[in-house]
Amino acid sequence: MPELPEVETTVRGLARYLDGARLARVETRRADLRRPFPADLVQVLTGATVTGLGRRAKYGLIHTDRGQSMVFHLGMSGRWRIEPEELGKHDHLVLETEAGHRLSLCDPRRFGSVDLVEEARLGKWPAFAALGPEPIGAALTASHLKAALKGRSAAIKLMLLDQRVVAGLGNIYVCEALFRAGIDPRKAAGNVSGTALERLVPQIKAVIGEAIEAGGSTLRDYAQPDGQLGYFSKRFDVYDRHGQPCARCGAPLLRFAQGGRSTWHCGKCQK
Repeated sequence: MPELPEVETTVRGLARYLDGARLARVETRRADLRRPFPADLVQVLTGATVTGLGRRAKYGLIHTDRGQSMVFHLGMSGRWRIEPEELGKHDHLVLETEAGHRLSLCDPRRFGSVDLVEEARLGKWPAFAALGPEPIGAALTASHLKAALKGRSAAIKLMLLDQRVVAGLGNIYVCEALFRAGIDPRKAAGNVSGTALERLVPQIKAVIGEAIEAGGSTLRDYAQPDGQLGYFSKRFDVYDRHGQPCARCGAPLLRFAQGGRSTWHCGKCQK
């Protein structure tokens, strides 16, 4: 599943073609993805000017001068294609700008979504209302984590995946950040010391920032809008490296199930 760095990379790629552009043509090529396209999507977006693009957690935002934003989620396999030579059966939404650029939302598994939300109500939109702070923003601090995790017996790994604690963190980058901070992913969140949280926060910010710079991580179907692959997967310390030696101590890296997902860690370096 595309995670926050992949979505951020996607939004930055789209901005080169859409920011300030007028949408001359909008086409939905099927009725739905994970849920139906908004009934008025084509009407609202056709002729609208894009006033900016952004991201909240794992959602991309395309703001318009109509007072509404198109909010998209890439689901399991979604990605935007820029200037596709031909449209395929998995290109379900097409935007064409007055300048002649064509962009298509391609989603083979159709687990993604597209919504229209009034700009003034974005913060209160149900998917956004309960979200925690962004992991690369100033609001994510050790103090915030300490308060959010106080008294929690659930594992620190699972709590970091809770979008109410931190918005947009996913499995890959939580595994990597916990390794860098030397924290056992199984440790009860409420028992993680303030000192450990002080180590963890900058590692979360660093790993997300490095992944964005590298264009994300190419896993299965993900690619950037221009078709380029993300290369952060070449830098994984623990994720998907079961049995391989830890780069720090040389011990074999471990994999186990946690909350229905795989967790990778070093049993010696993470306490």
